Amino acid sequence: MTRLPPVPYEEWDAEALKPLTGGRRVPPSNALGLLVRHPRLAKAFLTFNTHLLMRSSLPPKTRELVVLRVAWRRRCGYEWAQHVLMGRQAGVTEEELAEVRAGVGTLLNRAVDELDAASTLSDTTYEELAKELDEHQLMDLVFTVGAYGLLAMAFNTFELELDEGLDDGLDEGGFA
Repeated sequence: MTRLPPVPYEEWDAEALKPLTGGRRVPPSNALGLLVRHPRLAKAFLTFNTHLLMRSSLPPKTRELVVLRVAWRRRCGYEWAQHVLMGRQAGVTEEELAEVRAGVGTLLNRAVDELDAASTLSDTTYEELAKELDEHQLMDLVFTVGAYGLLAMAFNTFELELDEGLDDGLDEGGFA
């Protein structure tokens, strides 16, 4: 049972969701329903998160691999389930999902792990990333790790339930 249940879809504050939706009606999700509990916070956070999700300078596949590694490290089933779907749409393969789960030494996994553990990147990792990413992409990478770490913290703390029909996939390797 969730600690802080999402606002029922029929009661959503459309103004709070406007940074994400542009005023369009969106399907129900427990994450948005949770955010709508605090309309001012939702509006502020979604302005930032919408940049990361829709206007980031990172390629979508890269962004999703980063978010998935954060979700895996933070043991956030809700974030994992949502972003497995989004990742597959962005071209993430089953082999890449297995690498994220295993934390194998890909540059992105290493970067997420360092940022999550120490709130910084080692000189070696930063230099390697800077060879592949421009300065906007480097910034979007760091802010994506931070934002999705924050979301994982909120979703885990409030015990956000999965949306109907989703599987967190945690049986495939677990959060060991």
